Amino acid sequence: MFPPAQQLDIDARAISGITGSISIACWIVVFSPQIIANFRRGSAEGLSLAFLIVWLVGDVFNVLGAVLQGVLPTMVMLAVYYTLADIVLLFQCLYYNRVNSHNASLLPVSNGSATVVDGSHLSPATPLLDPAKEPIQAEPQGLTKSIFFNAFSILMVCLAGALGWWASNRYSDSDPPVKGDGDDLSFSVLGQAFGYFCAVLYLASRVPQILLNYRRQSCEGISLLFFLFACIGNMTYVVSILAYVPHSEDGPGQEYRRYIAVNASWLLGSVGTLFLDLIIFAQFFWYKSTEEEYESSSEDDG
Repeated sequence: MFPPAQQLDIDARAISGITGSISIACWIVVFSPQIIANFRRGSAEGLSLAFLIVWLVGDVFNVLGAVLQGVLPTMVMLAVYYTLADIVLLFQCLYYNRVNSHNASLLPVSNGSATVVDGSHLSPATPLLDPAKEPIQAEPQGLTKSIFFNAFSILMVCLAGALGWWASNRYSDSDPPVKGDGDDLSFSVLGQAFGYFCAVLYLASRVPQILLNYRRQSCEGISLLFFLFACIGNMTYVVSILAYVPHSEDGPGQEYRRYIAVNASWLLGSVGTLFLDLIIFAQFFWYKSTEEEYESSSEDDG
């Protein structure tokens, strides 16, 4: 992705800059909801380790491809940040899995030995069953609050990205690009190879998570906001690439085709993972509705 124009006119370059800044803002905070969710639950059971490991390897190749292809230093630093954040999330999951596995091994196991049975429960004064407790009803507005919180979080992050673009244009001292200056669109074979391998890894990373959700018939333990930020980050990143029109001495059509070819691997990775994330969204709502139907039928049977 290349720097936006310095004019405040909302043209194609401005759209590229705004969506690019929003994409950066989304990717900066993308891991936070899942890390917080794991911390609150004290568990990372809902996340597939294969998903995180393959994503981490993809991030590493993303860094290598970005450096070799010669993209903006900001994008290289962000790629490094993604890698570090992914490592934090992976180690958090490994820690909770180890702790929970250790705690489970400490649970007492019956060895068949005789046990002294207290006969007080046979007393007429002591009921056989505990008094029925009133079922705790789910808060009626819980879903509404969750939707509002997610929408508000997304709005704030997108607004921060747009304001970041506006501030960079307002206070930047550099002159706007003019036709003939030329953007560096050198084609690095090794950088492209890493870029395409990174795209394949990003696509493959979602498959273990989709399969885990299917086997569990649940998305419990996964932060919906985590995947929302990933989807919006991918969408705005694709728009930022497609909307940008590079300037050079060559014809605009020829230069744009070369520009798309240079960024094709990153486009493939973003569009592909966006499609797979939509499948995870479908699982979220499908399994949620299935669980609600099951709970409703259980209450009716009771």
